Amino acid sequence: MALNTGDRRNIGISFEFFPPKSEEMEGQLWKTVAELQSWDPDFVSVTYGAGGTTKAPTLTAVTRFLNETPLATASHLTCVGATKEETHQVIDHFRKAGVKHFVALRGDAPGGAGVPYQPHPSGYANAAELVAGLREIGDFEISVSAYPEKHPESRDVAADIDMLKRKADNGADRALTQFFFDNDNFERYLEKVRAAGVKIPIVPGIMPIQNLTQLKRFASACGTVIPAFLDERFAGLDDKVEERAKVAVDVAVEQIEDLVRRGLDEFHLYTMNRSPLVSAVLTNLGLRREGAKRAAGAAA
Repeated sequence: MALNTGDRRNIGISFEFFPPKSEEMEGQLWKTVAELQSWDPDFVSVTYGAGGTTKAPTLTAVTRFLNETPLATASHLTCVGATKEETHQVIDHFRKAGVKHFVALRGDAPGGAGVPYQPHPSGYANAAELVAGLREIGDFEISVSAYPEKHPESRDVAADIDMLKRKADNGADRALTQFFFDNDNFERYLEKVRAAGVKIPIVPGIMPIQNLTQLKRFASACGTVIPAFLDERFAGLDDKVEERAKVAVDVAVEQIEDLVRRGLDEFHLYTMNRSPLVSAVLTNLGLRREGAKRAAGAAA
C-alpha cells in the first residue's frame, strides 16, 4: 500500500553510487544516474575504496556528477593509511573540484576483513578525529556512518554509540546507517542513540536486494544480520528473474513504510549502480519523479 499524500510529501531520499572499475561499468553507472536523477534526491554520495584505493576514480566520478548533473554530490572520505597532511591534500583536491559535502569514514584496514586496524601514527585515528579535522579546514556538510547492529570491530553496541556521539559532538550533520532489515532492532538502537545525547538525524540505509547470495556476502563482512524471513521470501526464485525482482521491491517498500510509521522520514538507498529496483521501490511508495511533480504543479 502506497504512503498517504502527507507522508510522500515529507520523505527525503538520497542515493549511494560507487566509482566504476571498467568501461562497461562506467556506462552502467551513468545510465543509472540518468534514470535516477529525476527522483530529485536530497543528495547522492560516491564511495571511496579501502586505504584510498579508489581516490582517483572517485574524484573523476564526483567531478562528473558536479559538472554534468544537477545533483548535490557528496564524496566519501577515509583516513586509513594516510598522514594528516596526505588526507588534507585529498580534501583540497575534492574541494577544488567543487565538493562541499563529505561522508567521513575511518575506512577498512588495507589488508581486508580480519586484519586488525592500525591508525597511521601521523594520521587521524578514527572518523571522529576526521570530522574534527574537516570542521577545522572548511565549512563542509559532513555525514558519517552508523551501525544499528554494531560495526564488526566494535566491542559492543555501546562502544559504537559512543563513537557516533564523538562524531556528532565534533560536528557531523547526519549519520547514514549500514543497511539493515530488522526494524525493531533499529528502533531499539535509535532509542539508545537518543538516550546517549546524539541529536543529529540518523538516516536508515536501505538495500534493495539485487541478489540474496551476494547480499549475504556483504552482510557477513559488515555485520548485518540477514533475517530468516528473507530466505523464505526468496525461496525457489533463483531462476525467476521477474518474480525475484517483485519480491525485492516488496521487501524494501514494506521496510520503508514501516519505518515511516515509526516516525522516520529520510532514507539513504544503496543503488549498487543499478536503477530498476530503486525506481520500482520509489514508485510503489507513491513518490513521483521530478518531471511529474512539475507537471502537477503546472496543472494546479
